[in-house]
Parts: sequence; C-alpha cells; structure tokens
Amino acid sequence: MQRQEPPVAFDQAHAAVYDQRFAKLASMRDALHLLISAVLADLPAQAWILCVGAGTGHELIYLAQKFPQWRFAVVEPSAPMLEVCRRKAKECGIEPRCVFHEGYLDSLPSSAAFDAATSLLVSQFILAPDDRAGFFRTIAHRLRPGGYLVNADLAADTASATYQSLLEVWLRLMRETGSPPEQLEKMRVTYGRDVAVLPLDRVSDLMITGGFITPVLFLQTGLIHAWYAQRTQTVT
Repeated sequence: MQRQEPPVAFDQAHAAVYDQRFAKLASMRDALHLLISAVLADLPAQAWILCVGAGTGHELIYLAQKFPQWRFAVVEPSAPMLEVCRRKAKECGIEPRCVFHEGYLDSLPSSAAFDAATSLLVSQFILAPDDRAGFFRTIAHRLRPGGYLVNADLAADTASATYQSLLEVWLRLMRETGSPPEQLEKMRVTYGRDVAVLPLDRVSDLMITGGFITPVLFLQTGLIHAWYAQRTQTVT
C-alpha cells in the first residue's frame, strides 16, 4: 500500500528542541486539547484511541490524564519524535496504556476498531488531494462506524482578500517560536505550494470523501482550524 502520510521531517536535532521551540504557543495547543476533550467526552470509559502523527505526544498526554481508562495506539514515523513521546508517557505513568508504532498508519498491525482518532497538523503535508482523501479513508477504515476523527490543519483561502492580512499576523506569531527571518519568508511563499493550505470547505470535502459525515468546524487559532466528524456506517 502506498504511504499516504507525509515523509519523516523531524530528525534527532528537531525532536530535541521541538517542545521548547513551541512552548510560547502552548495556550493555542491547550485550547485545542480542551475542546478535543469536550468533543470526545462521551466515548466509552475504556475507549480505544488512535493518535496519528503524534509527534512528541502532547495530545496523548493530555487525553490520557483527562481520561484515565482510555487506551492509545500512537503512530509516528519519526523515531526521534516517537522516543520523546515514549519517554514523556513513561514519566507521566501512562505508558502501560499505550501501543507505540514507529511508521505510517498503513503498517500499523490490525486491531479492534478504534472509538476515535486524532490527526493534528498532519494532513496539510499531503499535497495531492486524492492522497489526502485517501489518508482520511485509511483512518476511517480503522474506526468503528460512528467513531470520531478530530482533524486539525493549517487552512485558508489563499486567494481571498483577507488572507494576506491573516498571514502577516501568523508570521508575527511564528516569530515567537524563534523562526529566523529567512524561514518566515519561506513560509510566505510555500503555504499553498509545499504545504497544502486549502480553503476550509475543501478540507471538509476531502474528509467527507474519506468516509466521514459532514465535519463540524469547532476551533480556529490563526491559520489552524480544527474539525470533528463521525465515520459513516460503511467506507469504500
């Protein structure tokens, strides 16, 4: 099966400083996690959760501490990022409730259907629309009918009259992460070209094509938008 997730982008050096670099933006991350917990609050007490592209494990740690009986399958293609995630899980005492998989979703061993899945800032790196819809479909196949997907991505209509203004605000925000001026300028030209920043309705349509009922937009923080959607009864 062809890989439908983005290539590994985080080496040992990136993984070592990733959390520190984005610490100043923690309030944005915390708002997303708080709302995700509300979206998923009525899942079974012993829910089985899939975290796709979990990185260093922020949503994993938050949800595992919020819901102490949930179990997790953690999928991350970058070995250094996954190692940070595993270490943090051990330090927090949640490691026994986790299955860690270094690789892509298509190589994750079969298991019982998941009650929900998270995919945070992952699908935006899949440039071809058909592949991106296929990524969502791969997640849908892992979920039980009616199971939830929470998806967050950079999204905007880059041709709109307001996009450039919002992009300027976003780049000012990215300065808080220590991004040098040359990297900020690169972001200006690569969004929509090397990162699939699409209009909101287009992202929603790709999720529907991937096997989900009409997604609900529940958060915007700058260019980051987040949706939740339930899997259809059947996925082709």
